[in-house]
Amino acid sequence: MLSSISENSTIVALSTAQGVGAIAVIRLSGESSIEIINQVFNGKNLLKQKSHTLHFGKIIDEEKVLDEVVVALFIAPSSYTGENTVEITCHGSPYIQKSIIELLIKKGATAAKPGEFTLRAFMNGKLDLSQAEAVGDLIASNSESAHKIAMNQMRGGISKEINRLRDELIHFASMIELELDFSEEDVEFANRDELKALIIKVQKVVNKLIESFALGNAIKEGIPVVIAGKPNAGKSTLLNALLNEERALVTEIEGTTRDTIEDEINLGGTIFRFIDTAGIRKTDDLVESLGVKRTLEKIETAAIVMLLIDLNNTSPTLLNETLKEIETSLLKNNAKLLIVGNKVDLKNLEEAKRQFSDFENLHFISAKEKWNIDELKESLKETAQLHILNQDQTLVSNTRHWEALTKSNEALNTALVGIENGLTGDFIAMDIRAALHQLGLITGAITTDDLLGNIFSKFCIGK
Repeated sequence: MLSSISENSTIVALSTAQGVGAIAVIRLSGESSIEIINQVFNGKNLLKQKSHTLHFGKIIDEEKVLDEVVVALFIAPSSYTGENTVEITCHGSPYIQKSIIELLIKKGATAAKPGEFTLRAFMNGKLDLSQAEAVGDLIASNSESAHKIAMNQMRGGISKEINRLRDELIHFASMIELELDFSEEDVEFANRDELKALIIKVQKVVNKLIESFALGNAIKEGIPVVIAGKPNAGKSTLLNALLNEERALVTEIEGTTRDTIEDEINLGGTIFRFIDTAGIRKTDDLVESLGVKRTLEKIETAAIVMLLIDLNNTSPTLLNETLKEIETSLLKNNAKLLIVGNKVDLKNLEEAKRQFSDFENLHFISAKEKWNIDELKESLKETAQLHILNQDQTLVSNTRHWEALTKSNEALNTALVGIENGLTGDFIAMDIRAALHQLGLITGAITTDDLLGNIFSKFCIGK
């Protein structure tokens, strides 16, 4: 992939989705882009036209007209890739798309690899690595919240944070490196108290970014919400009420749900993935016991757990016992808990509130009658802390970034221990360099061919 850039090759690919459509866009990028399209374009001489202009004409293969098209010119460096770029808008026939691409390859272009256009944008300094990855996230975003996170990252949200941290650490790292050159004279250019204060300051920002990953990644993938509770609490009825469709089988027989049922809903621009689970109870039924085990496993991976109770068959004591049963699973992923009292239509509401007054933030609903379901949805959004999205706070949604931040934080911890124990500058410098290396991997200040290949291979061809 990298060799094609060094050879100044011109790449071509379909940039719109495969299949039949009203129109399609074919993209060329490379030094010879305009020369290649000019060979087959019947219209103005494109070599003499300005950047950012549109031109109508025909694509001709020898004497055969393939299509009438509009050609957009972007002359280097004022293009997405930083190279000469051409975008051909043609009719959306798969035959036309294929014929034009084959013709351009015959005239000297090379078929683009997955993500190669965005890779070139990165290599030519148009985007840093985190911004390039955000392009892929933006394309894949399926909700307003996921779109907002990707846009923030593509505009350099996380890059600004990381570059600021690196700049501050680099200053002290250079001072310590300078000390090593004068080791025989026992001089100290980097004040250890100031360095310690800086590391603590940097760690506060790094830890904040690490903690944001739980929400950022959940929004990107869809916030997982597990509906848990005893058999016949109304979990499947609640799932149907939330989705507003008959998604799960509902009967009066206990233990009907023996496996998990999942579906998604968009609440206020954020995707929530609801997971209906088997009722939690001790049972001799092998299949049902496996369902209960799977329920606890799902709770371990949830962002939010809605513990549903049947108000007519649950006492405060029984509720506390259920909370203890799922406590370990809740702690595995620091899941937030919503306790929901169901079947309030069969019980006096005021009596229920008095009975469970010791439990904070308990929501009373009737899944069957769909009473208070909208209020429950609002509570879900509040529990997910979606208000953070409106505060322009940088959220980490990329697993690679989270891993790099975690390793950087570990290196900074080791540097702090070294300072407190009076270690020599060479050991401290080694730890700070390790922290800088991890931060540099996020933005692409430090890269390897393997890293780039792994990232851009996941992109679609034509992007």
